[in-house]
Amino acid sequence: MGWIVALIVGGIAGWLASKVMNRDASMGIVLNIVVGCIGSVVGNLIAGPLLGISGSVQEFSITGLLVALLGAIVLLAIVNLFQRGRVR
Repeated sequence: MGWIVALIVGGIAGWLASKVMNRDASMGIVLNIVVGCIGSVVGNLIAGPLLGISGSVQEFSITGLLVALLGAIVLLAIVNLFQRGRVR
């Protein structure tokens, strides 16, 4: 049951991050879920040591959603840096 919640929270975090970073038009639901779930790991790596905050997307909490959102935004910013030089 925890993985279903992780997919839902990851999808919400990925969708919100894509809205913040203006990449929503180029991303689908699957990519939003992937970005949100990987962003949760990245967010825990950032927020854990620096702020002492950890959140899990396997159990729904506002802290877990915010940490996943932070990580997803950082992940999309890194992807934007690498795609800036690419011709579309």
